[in-house]
Formats: sequence, C-alpha cells, structure tokens
Amino acid sequence: TSVGPTLGEENITSGFWSFVFAILLVLIYMVFYYGKAGVVADIALVVNMFLLIGALASFGAILTLPGIAGIVLTIGMSVDANVLIFERIREELREGKNAKTALDDGFKKAMAAILDANITTLLTGIVLLVFGSGPIKGFAMTLIIGIFTSFFSAVVVSRLIFSYLDKKTNDFTFSTKFTKNWFVNSNIAFVTKRKIFYALSSLVIIAGFISLMTRGLDKGVDFTGGRSYIVKFEKPVDIKNIKSELTPVFDNKSPVVKTVGNSYTASITTKYKIADNSEEANNDVEKALTDGLTSFGKFEIISNQMIAPTISRDLKSKSVYAVSFALIIIFLYILFRFRKWQYGLGALVAMAHDVLIVLGLFSIFHGWIGFSLEIDQAFIAAILTVVGYSINDTVVVFDRIREYLNLHPFRDRKDVINSALNSTLSRTINTSVSTFIVLLIIFIFGGDAIKGFTFALMVGVVVGTYSSLFIATPLVIDLEKEKKEEKKH
Repeated sequence: TSVGPTLGEENITSGFWSFVFAILLVLIYMVFYYGKAGVVADIALVVNMFLLIGALASFGAILTLPGIAGIVLTIGMSVDANVLIFERIREELREGKNAKTALDDGFKKAMAAILDANITTLLTGIVLLVFGSGPIKGFAMTLIIGIFTSFFSAVVVSRLIFSYLDKKTNDFTFSTKFTKNWFVNSNIAFVTKRKIFYALSSLVIIAGFISLMTRGLDKGVDFTGGRSYIVKFEKPVDIKNIKSELTPVFDNKSPVVKTVGNSYTASITTKYKIADNSEEANNDVEKALTDGLTSFGKFEIISNQMIAPTISRDLKSKSVYAVSFALIIIFLYILFRFRKWQYGLGALVAMAHDVLIVLGLFSIFHGWIGFSLEIDQAFIAAILTVVGYSINDTVVVFDRIREYLNLHPFRDRKDVINSALNSTLSRTINTSVSTFIVLLIIFIFGGDAIKGFTFALMVGVVVGTYSSLFIATPLVIDLEKEKKEEKKH
C-alpha cells in the first residue's frame, strides 16, 4: 500500500477534481494534436487510470502524496508510450507507406524505446521497494503497478483498437491540419551549442549551491519534529484561515494544518520552539496556539503530543542506500543495452543535474513565494518522480540516437546525433506538455498543502526534458571524444 503523508479532507476534494480536470485537458490535447488517433490514446489512458486505481484499491492503498507522485509519473509514461508509437507511424506515413504498413512498422520500431524506458524505470521501482522505507515504498508500489498498466494500455489496448479500426476502415489520422508539419523540419543546434547550455546549467546549480550553504532548506516536521495538537471547534473552520492566523504567532513558521474527519476538527503541527523541550516552552506554544485561534470562536484542544522526526537516521540511510543502488542498476542496464559506459554516465549526470536544480530552487525561493517549500516526506517522493521522469526521457532519446548512428555509420557523428535529437522533439514536447498540464492544474486548483509538492514536480518535468536534450547527450559526445583522444596518445 502507499505509505506517506495523507491529505486533509479539503485537499482530497480539491485535489481529486483538479486531477480530473487535468486529465480532461490532456485528453483534449491528444485529440488536438493527433486527430482521430488521439481518441485511441485517450481510451488507452482512461483504461490505464481504471486499471491503476483499481489495483491500488485492491491493495487497500490510501491517498498519499507519494501515491499521487507515482500516478503522475504513470500518466507521463502512458502518454509517452502512445506518443512514441504515433510519432513513429507519422514518420512511416511521411515515407509514403500505406496506413496498414505504417501502423505495423510504427508499433515495431517504437517497441525498443518503450521497453527500454519501462524496464529502466521498473528496475528502479523494484530497488526502491525492496530497500526503501516510508514514502519511498509508497511511491515505488504505485510506480511498479503503473508501469504494467501503462504498458498494457498503450501497447495492447491501443493495438487492438487500431486493428479493429483497420478492418472496419482506413480512415484514421495521426495529425490534424494544424499539427501535421509541426517539428518536421526542426534543426536546433543541440550539439554545437552544448557549451552554452553547460554554462547555463552550471550557473543555476552554483546559485543553488550557494543558497544551500547560506540559506539552507526549510525542513519540515518530518525532519525537525514538532508539537501536534488536535483541536475541535464549535463551528466549521477553513484550514487556510487557521494557517494564516497561526503563522504570525508561531514566529512566522507556517504550521501544518489538516482536517480530521470533518470541518469541525483540525490537526495542527508546528515547529515553533521545537529545540526547547522544557515545560515552559510547551506552555508558550500552547498559549500562542490559543491566542491565534481566538477569532474562530469556541474551541477545545482535545490532545497534544511531541512529534519525533519521522525521517530518522535509519530512514535517511535507507533512502540513500536505495537511491544509490537504483542508480547503479540504471547505469548497468544502460551499459548493457547501449554497450558504452558513456551513455550510463551521461544519464546519471543528467539525473544529478535535475535533482540539484530542484533542491537549489527550493532553497532560493523558500520564504519568498506565497506557498510552503518545506522539505518533508512528500518532497522525497517528488525527487524520486523527477529521477524517474529524467530516466524515462533520457533513455528514449538515447534509443533514437543509437538507431540513427546505426542507420548512418559514415556520416559525421555530431550531425547524426543532432538529427536524432531534432527527430525526438515532437515526442519530447508532447510528453512534457501533457505531464505539465496535469501538474499545473493540480498546482492551481489543488489544496495549499500540495503546492510545494507539485511545484517540485513541475520544475522536475521542465529540467528533466531540458537535461535529456542539452546535458545527457552532449556529455556522451564529449566523453567519447576524450576516450578517442586518449587512444591517440
């Protein structure tokens, strides 16, 4: 079952409807871009959601932020698989093949990239499930189930629908008149401009590192511990108002506020004076709480307790071991599939790049924007999602590069790789846009408690897409160049 911080009642309601709205927008986008084929992708995505939610329900999973992270990544992978297939079919159609032949060849040629991306992510999920704990296990469980449901829906369900349509009619399209030639003749200088992107990424990472050294991170109660109170009110209350009223009296440290069962009862957890365990400090915190809640009418503090840091030293070490082992497995699999260590190292550097940028931005912006950027268990799930997205995107790009290098062995290597990267643009942008839409809607309309979480995921999608094109692949080129120069000497 999913393990991790559960959501309050308001956040569950707002999160659910924002999630539904986001899925509807993704469905509309797929039809807009791929025409009738987009309808098939939509059916496959809906089937995937039913299978995933059904599987989670059968395991008795509860709604948690790590679970949401796994679901969002599953949506991204499901969309990505369909986009890979459709882009391949479009390429076959542009070569003049008839619909049936293009359909068959498109599915066959897309399969290698889909398998590589899914197997890499599956291996990561298994390692995290076995060696991780707490939110890591919850994320891994959702991710593993999602990999199987997304693969089944994209490959099997989509194929069956197209086979049925092929027997009934050949009148199905893979683009609209607006999107038919999008990205077809793109020629972005990914390779020759790589040092510019190295410099840009270095500046952002250095700025984040300086902020981490000076400002640090806003550690949540999962790291620091805190005091927790269950408060029952005479009238229904809004947790947003409770949070805004209590923040000033808690020395501008925002408490974690959730409803408990109904809108009359709230759980309030604060880090205020957490370093002081004296009875006097306990009285001061409770007095501050009482003063902050006076505007809400009559209330009663039902219970209070000290919360020890849930992310203990043991949990931290397990998290480090799980992630480290997962990275080793990823490196070995990519080495096995691509036969060159440069690809594996390029992928690992891209993942480290993405994580460092997310951490740096959380350090730079915390306290400056209108929502919490606390580092807690949910943030761990967000970081794991960023890693998973980065792996998926990078492996797909690498797969296309390998194919182009095999097709054009005598052309200049840099030109071939640049052509391969440009050929993946449609797939990369469509997958990123679809995933970003889901996150943006949840960010805007979801509860305040998940804004920081979805912000991390949105940043991760952007930098994950960027790093696969501008960091991972150019790095492979430079590493191979250094190897050749060593051999000459």
